Amino acid sequence: MNVTPDVEKAHKIAWMARSQAHAPYSKFQVGAALKLAGVEDAVPGCNVENASYGATICAERTAVCTAVSFFGQIKPEFLVIVTGEKNATVPCGVCLQVLAEFCGDEMPVYLGNDTGIIAQKKFKDFLPKAFRVFEVNK
Repeated sequence: MNVTPDVEKAHKIAWMARSQAHAPYSKFQVGAALKLAGVEDAVPGCNVENASYGATICAERTAVCTAVSFFGQIKPEFLVIVTGEKNATVPCGVCLQVLAEFCGDEMPVYLGNDTGIIAQKKFKDFLPKAFRVFEVNK
């Protein structure tokens, strides 16, 4: 797999974000980095668990909400997700639906761990028939 310098940089940002995760219940720390068009560095996100599990926010949604908070209308180029697991970990269904609001079907999603990127997929590989009210940038 050919990983660009931008993806390598985003992997480092996601890994650093993972170290900030608040995961006292699951102990499953996740980091994400959402690279936006026209923005130099990827926007980080980490999971933030809550004793009321429904209030838990995943790393991917943290990155999306942070990006929208800082930049308003966003055009994601790619997403990097990292965990401490040996095998790739994919986004949950709620995160996929939130991402569908902003990400096109062809957007690359990179999955990794402490060793680097271990898998690359397209957004549509995870959510092939995304529910959208309007078309997002492809």
